[in-house]
Amino acid sequence: MPEDKKIIGLSWEPKLPSLLFGSNSGSSGKAQTVSETSLVYKSNAELIDGLFVPPNDPKKVNKLLKKQVKDTTGKNWFDMPAPTLTPELKKDLKLLKLRNVIDPKRHYKKGDSKLNTFPKYFQVGTVIEPVSEYFTSRLTKKERKPTLADELLSDKSLKDYRKRKVQEIEAKNQPGGVDKWKIKGKASWKRAKQRRH
Repeated sequence: MPEDKKIIGLSWEPKLPSLLFGSNSGSSGKAQTVSETSLVYKSNAELIDGLFVPPNDPKKVNKLLKKQVKDTTGKNWFDMPAPTLTPELKKDLKLLKLRNVIDPKRHYKKGDSKLNTFPKYFQVGTVIEPVSEYFTSRLTKKERKPTLADELLSDKSLKDYRKRKVQEIEAKNQPGGVDKWKIKGKASWKRAKQRRH
């Protein structure tokens, strides 16, 4: 703060280093300063006695309020935030969309057919079983895995079901009888030629 101003009461001004992005290998050699709107603190021109006072202009106030609004579902859904999609979460969401293929005994209502469209708002939690279900439907420590994909891959009954289904599909696509020995196309002519010589 300048020395000529009279200080009334306590005043405080943040002493933060200037934020600069410099490129060591760049051809320009000049450091680019961060735009004033993206800074965490305001410049001295916008501070009054070291404190930020919001502007009186309603357009500027609305602009500031829009920047401060967080991406949530709203008050009716308890302001649930939109999570960041990590590769593990994407994998789990894809598995949830393919859940009707996983279990042959369960049938689900048809949802989104697009595999790569994910919901914007969702939460992931851990199921905690009550004490009464200790022996019936509880997962053991070995069965607990960090992600849904790992749990499904380690499940023995699901592994047997997958193996059986793959064998059925392969048997259906494989030709039967003499046709399985024939190679159609140019390769069959070459093989016939090789057998003659």
